Amino acid sequence: MPVTAATLSKDPTLDVELACFAAGAEMVIGIDEVGRGAIAGPVAVGVHAVIAGTNTFPEGLRDSKLLSEKRRDAMAPLVHAWGAGAVGYASAEEIDAQGITAMLGHAARRALLELRATGVPVERSVILLDGAHDWLSAVLRAPLDVRTRVGADRECASVAAASVRAKVARDAVMREADEAHPEYAWASNKGYGAKAHFDGIASRGLTELHRHTWIKLAAVGSGSLGG
Repeated sequence: MPVTAATLSKDPTLDVELACFAAGAEMVIGIDEVGRGAIAGPVAVGVHAVIAGTNTFPEGLRDSKLLSEKRRDAMAPLVHAWGAGAVGYASAEEIDAQGITAMLGHAARRALLELRATGVPVERSVILLDGAHDWLSAVLRAPLDVRTRVGADRECASVAAASVRAKVARDAVMREADEAHPEYAWASNKGYGAKAHFDGIASRGLTELHRHTWIKLAAVGSGSLGG
């Protein structure tokens, strides 16, 4: 059963989206990233569109970080059925070359282009970006109505949906990568700096999926890879 914004307190609501609609917006697109702090694998940015007139969302929807993997996987098809969305990626090689902030923007732009290709009027939408920093506008070729909001992933249903899209999609990428490189335990750590991951690096070295510059910094900071 769908729930309305009024029935929830600690869970996300549509309050921000409804305020945008009341001010004349025809669509709100929530954006959230996953994998920013990983040392292997891509960064993924999810986008999810909510159209004016929407006043319900899937029951149990929350920021992906607050859901177990099992619950995220169960929530994903409900999110997909709720509205249009997409996930954009930036590779480890791109992150090494251009930095994480720039590549967050490029990954988001790729997702928005995919969304626009489905007919979503991205140019006429309010873009709701989780966090205090607008890392999207700098890479856009035409300006969009980008609005940042700290805690939007927990407070706003559109951004929570984007976070679920991004997390489930990126986890699937890392599980597939684990089949080719099981020595790094990516199926469990998803490319983050867990002990098993660093143990794999120490014994087998780096792959093309590793963020080489990040691992050098991590090794210097923690001594995890020894001398």
